[in-house]
Amino acid sequence: MEVNDELIQQLSTLARLEFSADERNGIREDLQRMITFVEKLGELDTKDVTPLLHMTSDVNVLREDVVKPVITREEGLKNAPSANDQYFKVPKVIKK
Repeated sequence: MEVNDELIQQLSTLARLEFSADERNGIREDLQRMITFVEKLGELDTKDVTPLLHMTSDVNVLREDVVKPVITREEGLKNAPSANDQYFKVPKVIKK
């Protein structure tokens, strides 16, 4: 596949991007190298290679849902710069 100005224009329109002439030349070269690489991969003989669906042979590796000790509300609030007996106090950021 050859990358030409028409293809770059179509891609830039779809992506809603504008490129200068120098940028178009760089993009053309980069796209051509990528397409050449992908076409080179197509030359490999993969008929005896089983498809890889997962990176490991592990299936549904899940841990047990175990209740662990938690800190109390007081312990959680003790290092807060500003808090009342139940909540962190933070500056108001939304104005009505």
